[in-house]
Amino acid sequence: MDQKKLYRSINDRQICGVCGGLGEYFRVDATLLRLAAVLFAFASCGTAILAYFVAAVIIPDGPR
Repeated sequence: MDQKKLYRSINDRQICGVCGGLGEYFRVDATLLRLAAVLFAFASCGTAILAYFVAAVIIPDGPR
């Protein structure tokens, strides 16, 4: 059985590739995830921005 792994996107990145990688992993349009991330950043008073950059450090780059 082929195991899925979460990577930051190499091709679909705006800042660090986190939303692009999540979009590839869940097979969802990355634009929708970016919009949700921005809305969540405003709703959480910036906590989501910290979570985004922590994810950018923890999640490895995708294979080339």
